[in-house]
Amino acid sequence: MNEMRLTEFCRKVLLSLAFCAGLAGFFFPYIPQQLIRGFLFVFCGTAFITTTLWSFWQGQQLSDFSNDICETVDILIEDQELKNFFPYEETVFSKVQGKLLQYYEKMKDEQQQNRQDKHTIQELVSDISHQVKTPIANIQMIISILNRHDLPRDKQCEFLNLMAAQIDKLDFLMQSLIEMSRLETGIFVLHLEETRLSDTIARAMSMILAEAEKKTIQLSADCDSKLTVKHDPKWTAEAIGNILNNAVKYTPEHGTIRILVRPWQFYTRIDISDTGIGIDEENYNTIFQRFYRAEEVAAEEGVGLGLYLARAIITRQNGYITVKSKKGEGSTFSVFLLS
Repeated sequence: MNEMRLTEFCRKVLLSLAFCAGLAGFFFPYIPQQLIRGFLFVFCGTAFITTTLWSFWQGQQLSDFSNDICETVDILIEDQELKNFFPYEETVFSKVQGKLLQYYEKMKDEQQQNRQDKHTIQELVSDISHQVKTPIANIQMIISILNRHDLPRDKQCEFLNLMAAQIDKLDFLMQSLIEMSRLETGIFVLHLEETRLSDTIARAMSMILAEAEKKTIQLSADCDSKLTVKHDPKWTAEAIGNILNNAVKYTPEHGTIRILVRPWQFYTRIDISDTGIGIDEENYNTIFQRFYRAEEVAAEEGVGLGLYLARAIITRQNGYITVKSKKGEGSTFSVFLLS
């Protein structure tokens, strides 16, 4: 007899007894004494049996419920498949079991995230260790030469300039690594505001203006001064500046870099086109990986974090970056920001 049938049975018995007791009370003056005793005996006996049966059933149900819950918890602890799961049953057990499963899935997701965070931190430490070795080794070598040899003044200045360049490289590397670690560990905070995109573009262009002039690269920008987009001006300028920096670095002298901004229905598109060396199509995704440097540009200054940081910054504003390029003819990086 299942829960609903037994409950209904006990309810009907108790209601019947109550009805009989009411009738007996009403006709009490007219009922013979012996009949009253017999009735009371049957009434009390039936009530006792019913309540005893009900209590025993309740105790058994509680014991079964406890055992089933313990079994479910044991299965989840051992990370095994839960076969006896009845999510569509309207029972107390199924409801408690469902909540346990929800809690288990949440804890499992958190464990997975913790493992992923730990792996990320390990990779960061490894990357930082690898990247700082070269400039530190060069600085140590220069200091050793200056201490062990009595060099002429002009040679001392030459080595000091080399050391200053390595220190600048190390400082740039550490600043980039700090930005990267902030992005990776989630402490990177964006302050979105509805502001003019032309100001952000101008800010990004100012970062590479001097280097572009050295190579006599022509810079141009086409952006409506009244166009506003909800974005973080500082970090968006940093992202666009990183793309522009690569464009200047890999564009030959007397080349051109052009920025074209056009509003779409849902996004505002920023095209950054150059006449540089171009990118192989199979490397379109690879160039956004941290510390990636193509073989043909290994001799150029850089650590391979610019595009990685650019994509991370734009992605965190619900935007994205695409690239199209042709080897030897140039590249176009398209930044899409939510309008």
